[in-house]
Amino acid sequence: MILNCWIVDDEPLALSLLESYVQKTSFLRLTGKYSNALSAMRHIGENKVDLLFLDIQMPEINGMELARTLSRHTRVIFTTAFSEYALEGYKVSAIDYLLKPFSFDEFLTAARKALDWFEMIEVKPKGEKTEENVGFFVRSEYKLVHILYDDVLYIEGLKDYVKIYTEHDPKPILSLMSLKQLEEELPADRFMRVHRSFIIHKQKIVSINKNRIVIGKKQIPVGETYRQQFKSIIEGK
Repeated sequence: MILNCWIVDDEPLALSLLESYVQKTSFLRLTGKYSNALSAMRHIGENKVDLLFLDIQMPEINGMELARTLSRHTRVIFTTAFSEYALEGYKVSAIDYLLKPFSFDEFLTAARKALDWFEMIEVKPKGEKTEENVGFFVRSEYKLVHILYDDVLYIEGLKDYVKIYTEHDPKPILSLMSLKQLEEELPADRFMRVHRSFIIHKQKIVSINKNRIVIGKKQIPVGETYRQQFKSIIEGK
């Protein structure tokens, strides 16, 4: 799959760097390059744009304002020097959030998240509704990390922080927050609390043995408080 992408950034050096990154990425095709959001807004409705690499701090119209006008098909990866916009980026369903200066490896990781999203949409049955939000942000090791919902296997709560286990990394992502706080942010159709210390992704269950759930190589206990609810969901009641 090839994604048609645009770059919008008012810094000439940033435009050039992003263009070189796109050219090195086999599944991206650069079809537009703009130095301000207003020009991009005037033309984007006439073109099929899959992915927008979008700066936030720009004159006249900022990147966040442009993102709110986009069609549901066009996804955004924000590129900015200001980390305080990350939460707002999540609210407009950004695929990822690259904090300047960023490396090609970081760029490629974000671009692959976008590719995963479009490939997921392509294989969905016709007429099936797609979730507008595909992931969430957490703060980990002094940076904001974007995690796709469907990459998560399970989440473990340990006192004042959580460990998020994903399919693509054997090491968990650590974030200073409570399990309850994260539970409130996750979509209930995909995730459920099964223990005071565990939230699982329901589609990642490999097997169930009495009161233990197997996900990957991990056996997760079902707490007594959650057993009836878990049983009802599994039995489809």
